[in-house]
Amino acid sequence: MTTLQSVPALGTHPASGSLPSRAETREQLSRATYDLLVIGGGILGISTAWHAAQSGLRVALVDAGDFAGATSSASSKLLHGGLRYLQTGAVKLVAENHFERRAVSREVAPHLANPLTFYLPVYKGGPHGAAKLGAGVFAYSALSAFGDGVGHVISPAKAQRDVPELRTDNLKAVAVYGDDQMNDARMALMTVRAAVDAGAAVLNHAAVTGLRFTRGRVTGADLKDSTDGTEFGVTARLVLNATGPWVDHLRKMEDPNAVPSIRLSKGAHLVLKRTRPWRAALATPIDKYRITFALPWEDMLLLGTTDEEYEGDPADVAVTEADTAQILDEAAFSIKDQQLSRDLITYSFAGLRVLPGGPGDTSKAKRETVVTEGRGGMLSVAGGKWTTFRHIGRTVMNKLAALPGHPLAEDMEPMNRLPRKLPLPGIANPNAVAHRLLIDGGTPGPRMAPDTARHLATHYGSLAFDIARLANESPELAERVHPDAPEIWAQVAYARDHEWAETADDVLRRRTTLTIRGLATGDVRAGVEKLLAEKD
Repeated sequence: MTTLQSVPALGTHPASGSLPSRAETREQLSRATYDLLVIGGGILGISTAWHAAQSGLRVALVDAGDFAGATSSASSKLLHGGLRYLQTGAVKLVAENHFERRAVSREVAPHLANPLTFYLPVYKGGPHGAAKLGAGVFAYSALSAFGDGVGHVISPAKAQRDVPELRTDNLKAVAVYGDDQMNDARMALMTVRAAVDAGAAVLNHAAVTGLRFTRGRVTGADLKDSTDGTEFGVTARLVLNATGPWVDHLRKMEDPNAVPSIRLSKGAHLVLKRTRPWRAALATPIDKYRITFALPWEDMLLLGTTDEEYEGDPADVAVTEADTAQILDEAAFSIKDQQLSRDLITYSFAGLRVLPGGPGDTSKAKRETVVTEGRGGMLSVAGGKWTTFRHIGRTVMNKLAALPGHPLAEDMEPMNRLPRKLPLPGIANPNAVAHRLLIDGGTPGPRMAPDTARHLATHYGSLAFDIARLANESPELAERVHPDAPEIWAQVAYARDHEWAETADDVLRRRTTLTIRGLATGDVRAGVEKLLAEKD
């Protein structure tokens, strides 16, 4: 691992096209009047800002923490049609989800998403029989126009060749279907970049301290930069509250008498080292409605998830011992004990699903987007699925266009006139990018390792070449951040100068995979902080 002394002073080699400073961004936000201020930098707010900027509106986006710093980077990392929704007869919903999934994984962000085969084991005495699940996966694949093959049933022996840790005791058959997988934090960051490319002004680590009102209408927000305490404000014709689990908190700033509009469900996950390679994922039915996942992800194994109502402070959500025990116990239905040792756990995380308010079991609640308009004219939107993030952005924009008085309609291009499948930055064939990185590596800098080339290609697409140039210009940046991870120091410099990284956690947890691998050691964190401090 590179020593702290050898981490170069990148301030002497400014990268072209670096982001404006925070002071410059605050000045820009303070001086302009925006058409739309989006408060909340989760994927819902990011997607809306992206679509709004595409439509020609002057857009600002702020978040109290990091972009995708909460729920949006705590998902199950799936782009999926929602197999379980077929049980409730939601055929149209599944078909719509599949459309969005295919659009993202094949045309919008093929460099950030990858196909994943799922095995659904059918055990003796389980909640579903082989015939039912076989018919279910066939119908599921049909609703995807068989774009991932035909859902079918295979033998336990064949499934175990791809998933060596699969339990075969009392295993009758295995149903097969296809979905897609992603790194949610990287997908969110690329969408932020797309919004900025379309003209949006963005700032993370800027918390709302109060709303601005003009004749009873919400016309902006007062903010505080958490990095240095600077206070500033943003004025806008319309404010969108996209703060996810905090949506009702901001609604009460608008109207102290606002009644709750949502409820929360906690989903916990565990990340483990893999004992052997996995070439497919497991989706094991726990009961009639719930499935537990075991997903090969980032060279690790991702297990989850829980689904229980959460009534505490969203900032305090965490994985408990009970969560860990539940996830491991449920995984043990289909996974051998040696893969479920607690010694293999490298990281755990929990996120909060935003669900419509009301009674009932959260596991049966629909993943709907809740839209409300407050007495001050602030539009609040929360909930939905990662898979449909583009659709949610378009839906919110259509809602904005149809507001009483049509305050923005004349200034925005209608959604139906905009490209439906505009790609995210860096779009490229990741296999071709990795090949180029390997072929071109070493001229003039050190040759790039295959795992690093593959990692860069699948997390940045063609933007990986910018990182390779940094590594070539400063050989120290070509070294690994940690010997057991594919990341190199050039990614840290790039995150600082091009991806709004302000803290070590921004880099280690969301712009790289070092935290989830359990490799965010004291030395690594100190090295990252040193590079971040050298920003001009």
